[in-house]
Amino acid sequence: MMTWPEDVQLNSYRQMERVYPTRRVRCGPVVRPLPQGPALSLQYRYEGQTLGMDAFMQRNRCTGLLLLQNGQVRLERYAAGRDAQSRWPSFSVAKSISSVLLGVALREGLIQSLEQPVTDYVPKLLGSAYEQVSIRQVLQMSSGVGWNEDYLDPQSERRRMLAAQATGQRGQVLAFMAALPRVAEPGTRFNYSTGETYLVGEILAAAVGRPLSDYLSTKLWGPLGMECDALWQLDAPEGLEFAGSGLNATLRDLGRFGQFMLNQGVIDGHNVLPPDWVADSTDVISPPHLRPGQIPRYAPRGYGYQWWTFGDPPPAPGQRAAGLYAALGIFGQQIHIHPASRRVLVLQSAWPEPIAQACVAETAALVQALVQDLP
Repeated sequence: MMTWPEDVQLNSYRQMERVYPTRRVRCGPVVRPLPQGPALSLQYRYEGQTLGMDAFMQRNRCTGLLLLQNGQVRLERYAAGRDAQSRWPSFSVAKSISSVLLGVALREGLIQSLEQPVTDYVPKLLGSAYEQVSIRQVLQMSSGVGWNEDYLDPQSERRRMLAAQATGQRGQVLAFMAALPRVAEPGTRFNYSTGETYLVGEILAAAVGRPLSDYLSTKLWGPLGMECDALWQLDAPEGLEFAGSGLNATLRDLGRFGQFMLNQGVIDGHNVLPPDWVADSTDVISPPHLRPGQIPRYAPRGYGYQWWTFGDPPPAPGQRAAGLYAALGIFGQQIHIHPASRRVLVLQSAWPEPIAQACVAETAALVQALVQDLP
């Protein structure tokens, strides 16, 4: 999957349910409309050129681009034979959705506190490096447990976790996580780890007592008026939803999710998240080791509860979060949320490699144009 040629990649992304086992996340009976707003002709500067959306999509192998402002569609583009009903893999965008789902469970009292040890919900981790780690520290990828996320290194923990998953046996991934070593004190160092989000799924499954796909459907996918069912990758046939990746959804439905975050977790006047959850999830002030620009190898980004933060614009005095934040997945899957302009940008792509640096830089230029063009 990490090194598919372009033709295999495009064909597989359209039907990922044939690549790995999935469970359906059902939408509800009523679709929440996304009304058409004034068309926006967005341009951006990159490497001395002024470029438009057609060039961006072609140069970055983007297959879906959606820009919402105030809940209205300002831009919507598709390529590679896709349309509004086409599902596409989210990769690590699923991390941010799983984080929100944990927030829903916390609001409902199914999880008592983010300060609880992970082992309260996943006792199979007793005796492991996760024994003294809190749920909050896992959400912030600050457990202190060793991990290498390198997607192209066959010996990295990320690739070895894929191998454990490929056995098709429930429990193999959790056993792999339980064997990892501690390399730092919990809560002191950021280390990006899909394994941490896998544990978010284990925590959620224990807390809610039913498949996560059903919980997501009942609490978000249905009430948000999603247009299409989603499909969620499992760690084994009939197993656990893979919280860190593998939620396959349409462009518009990810836009609706982004709009939900922009609306501070309110659905039809009802708060489904704890007070300040969105602010806590996108905090750029504390803790210091997660602030934008302070994370080695990831500057200028910071990190929250499975959301990337940017501190752009900087928060006003007394505020913790006000600027741009994003859900980011490999191969160009992205949701950017900019509260100041009330905009949500969703990108679905097929980059030539997991982290294509040229695509990263050009997408950053597009997002910067989006942030600066406030009208």
